[in-house]
Amino acid sequence: MGAQPREQADQAPTDLSLGVRGMTCASCVLRVERAVSRLPGVQAASVNLATEQVRVRFSPGLASAARIQAAIREAGYEPVELALGPREPDRELRRQGLEVVLAAVLTAPVVLIAMLPMLAARLHELLMAPAWSWVSFALASSVQFYSGRRFYRAGLAALGHGSPDMNTLVMLGSSAAYLYSSLALVAPGLFPPGTAHVYFEASASIITLILLGKYLEARGRGRASQAIRRLLELAPKSAHVLRDGVERELPAADIVPGDLIQVRPGERLVVDGTLLEGESHVDESMLTGEATPVLKRAGDPLVGGTINHTGAFTYRATHVGAASVLGRIIALVEAAQGGKPPIQALADRIAAVFVPVVILLAALTVGAWLLLGTAPALGHALVAGVSVLVIACPCAMGLATPAALLVGGGRAAELGVLFRHGAALERLAHVDTVMLDKTGTLTQGKPTLTELRAFGLEEREALRLVASLEARSEHPLAEAITAAARARGVEPGEVCGFAAEPGHGVRGEVDGAALLVGSGRFLAHHGVEVPGDEGQALAAAGKTVLYASRDGAVFAVLAVSDPPKPSSREAVGRLRGLGLRVLMVTGDNPSTAAAVARQVGLDEVLSEVLPADKAGAVRALQAQGRRVAFVGDGINDAPALAQAEVGVALGTGTDIAVEAADVVLPSGDLRGAVNAIGLARRTLRTIRLNFVWAYGYNVLLLPVAAGALYPVAGVLLSPMIAAAAMSLSSLFVLANSLRLRRFRSAASGA
Repeated sequence: MGAQPREQADQAPTDLSLGVRGMTCASCVLRVERAVSRLPGVQAASVNLATEQVRVRFSPGLASAARIQAAIREAGYEPVELALGPREPDRELRRQGLEVVLAAVLTAPVVLIAMLPMLAARLHELLMAPAWSWVSFALASSVQFYSGRRFYRAGLAALGHGSPDMNTLVMLGSSAAYLYSSLALVAPGLFPPGTAHVYFEASASIITLILLGKYLEARGRGRASQAIRRLLELAPKSAHVLRDGVERELPAADIVPGDLIQVRPGERLVVDGTLLEGESHVDESMLTGEATPVLKRAGDPLVGGTINHTGAFTYRATHVGAASVLGRIIALVEAAQGGKPPIQALADRIAAVFVPVVILLAALTVGAWLLLGTAPALGHALVAGVSVLVIACPCAMGLATPAALLVGGGRAAELGVLFRHGAALERLAHVDTVMLDKTGTLTQGKPTLTELRAFGLEEREALRLVASLEARSEHPLAEAITAAARARGVEPGEVCGFAAEPGHGVRGEVDGAALLVGSGRFLAHHGVEVPGDEGQALAAAGKTVLYASRDGAVFAVLAVSDPPKPSSREAVGRLRGLGLRVLMVTGDNPSTAAAVARQVGLDEVLSEVLPADKAGAVRALQAQGRRVAFVGDGINDAPALAQAEVGVALGTGTDIAVEAADVVLPSGDLRGAVNAIGLARRTLRTIRLNFVWAYGYNVLLLPVAAGALYPVAGVLLSPMIAAAAMSLSSLFVLANSLRLRRFRSAASGA
């Protein structure tokens, strides 16, 4: 029996995501994290206030989902299972809206009863009658104990755990005003002369305004998390599947890899796959951002969520559900929005001590007014103490980071940038050097026939002869030539006596003539004179030059190269425009590397760098004090991606490179790196501005709430105004974060 726990503990850790209801501020986040983290077997717990979720990694043998949910309940919050598929926050939002309306309807008469006598002398005698105070008492009691029940439930739980939070502040502040007013109404003789005033409008308004703030925050969070919902909604709910020769319409959840799926014009693809029969143009803008549909033929890969245009085709499912491109994008976006950048650590540490300090400050404020304040000192002490408790509610602090991450991460996903975690976003904002791999990153990643110069016959015929030989070869250069022939509709001829000399060239007979295709050295070895001028100019441009001869005479010069992507030069220019040092690293020889660098606008190149040495090149830059982002796509880039402060992988590359990276660009467009860095910088600036506002607001208004202006200006902040100011502070943070939605793509010219 003793060995069983050890065996269970050795199981692979499990990740769990749960919704958490009732959180309102940074203190709530800390309490939930602490409650879950203290459980045996829990390795990590991260709570996101903006998404109202907790992500937990735990050992299945030592902890369980049920125990984690119980710990959340014991902390005073309600765990909620996250449903698969699009989230539906509308029901909860409607419930909150109804609560706000009810509280407002009950509070409005209380405020009018208190305020109208100050505005109209005629109403003073009428509304100051004791009966109206009892009306206010009845209405305020409904607000206090029905509309405000959430604050009592969570606030008392927080006190019970010795970690008071925002709910505690609201509970104490509104209760102080309510209890004082109730005693002043029921037993006015208990109070010194001139102090038996009622503040029912303050207690009711505090709760109503904070409920309104929470409702508007929830609406803001709903807008901020629309990006994930839009991604989820891209995949259709069903598809036409061929099984046993019979077409059936099946739910997307029932599709498995290997299924044959028929797609009609205008339909959206349900899962990833490979096209088998037919062809069509497919709109892949959800993945690449490019509006122009892409022609898809047999053998081409297809991505779930993209839209078929005019043709019809059949494709085989390869990746479904969470393993699909869309599923991985959603998982990465949620993980990034649930993560915390290092800047959040400061906010967490402050929140841990902020609420207790505020309660102490409120107590000191009351004591100071009672000892030193002017008459009626008790009334002034109550107003100031309640205002301090209310205005200090740290809602804005709790939202400062997650709200910006939520909006920034969602906008990044829309632009084809996936941050794997929040820390990557902050680190990317600080990089000053970008190292770009050449092949597949700056270039298209596959050899392409870029030049064909024929002598004595038409280019099409020259291409037919060369492609006839190369069709028998498996060399990448041969594939480039045959692909060019296919693209131009050129059919290769019959070949006799084919032979290949690896690394040099191929030979054989086509149409009864002896053909040679290969390097200049290969043709010279077979006694063929090679024209030097043509080849030298192409070689100087960094291209691989091939010659073709027929019966001993050269009839064509061909150049094969890996051309830069059309967007590479623009991307490099924009990276440099951001003030970054940009350089290229490649294993190619210096002349080829220099040629590519010229084409993309780079003047700093590291050539002849072996794959194993790329990470060393990153370390060398880091030793100079540079903060490096490495952008690559291949297996050999993985060590460098991991070594850099931020690894950026093109999603068109290998899974190993993607897994080693911190940021993924699914489209493979290098302009995504420009978007990633620009958006990271903008998001970090937004977080900092949120913090400046959240903390500055408290630093400036806490003394005002305590009564610092009363001796010089006769101004004492009303608890009702304090509640409104606190709500406005949170709304400013949300509005400031939502501005990130206006960030424009590098491809759009912004």
